[in-house]
Amino acid sequence: MRQPVFRFAPSPNGRLHLGHAYSALLNERLAKESGGRLLLRIEDIDRERCTAENVARAMEDLRWLEIAFEEPVLHQSSRMPDYRDAVVQLMELGLLYVCTCSRKTLADHAALHPEAARDPEGQPLYTGTCRRIAHPFSKESILRLDLQRALQVVGARTGSLAWSEKGGTRPADPSRWGDVIIARKGIGTSYHLAVVVDDAWQDVTDVVRGEDLLEATAIHRLLQVLLGLPEPRYHHHALIRHGSGRKLAKSKGDESLADLRAGGMTATEIRATLGFA
Repeated sequence: MRQPVFRFAPSPNGRLHLGHAYSALLNERLAKESGGRLLLRIEDIDRERCTAENVARAMEDLRWLEIAFEEPVLHQSSRMPDYRDAVVQLMELGLLYVCTCSRKTLADHAALHPEAARDPEGQPLYTGTCRRIAHPFSKESILRLDLQRALQVVGARTGSLAWSEKGGTRPADPSRWGDVIIARKGIGTSYHLAVVVDDAWQDVTDVVRGEDLLEATAIHRLLQVLLGLPEPRYHHHALIRHGSGRKLAKSKGDESLADLRAGGMTATEIRATLGFA
């Protein structure tokens, strides 16, 4: 039987908090229980927000928690050629198109049409304006997935889409997301594309992450089929939440692991607080 491979993959655009610690520790526990490997991947494709300083601080927090990740640590910023290859593969299938709509244009349209359909994150679905226009392509282009064409390709290959969730099966409905962005301006990839390419490259068998990414798995399964990538098992865990019910966020003033450490908490106490004594 193939050895399980788990990964913790933070995007360090700020200090890590208890929610990050819970996800990392759950990956550690499940990897140990299954005799699996535990990888660390730094998802730093957005170089403006995921600065070198933020990455270093995230690494410091994880060392403090004493989680034994395998070396070397993978940084997504080193993997850009592989993401470009995946983009080319999707373009050759005729599934991507250039989008020149600005964020302001999209926001203005959403304000004028509050009744418009929205994606699982509450954002208005893209109207498809650029799908019917042959804009010239450049390395700086925003590329969107032609979802209807993509679903036709997937339907011809596999029929319906689903994924394995905690030992059961969950149907995948990518249509709820519309024509998602596959390559962002100035980056050349997106979270959706990078995560499936890297999970396959690292032979990840078990993706354990927060339930805030549950719905996004429909897009990830779609891309896995389109790109011919293996399907991992998924486990979306409950989030550590603020007393008000929202998920934790440093931008909201929630304490980071560094704040808790400075206040005198030990790594052992953090583990006990989160149920990993």
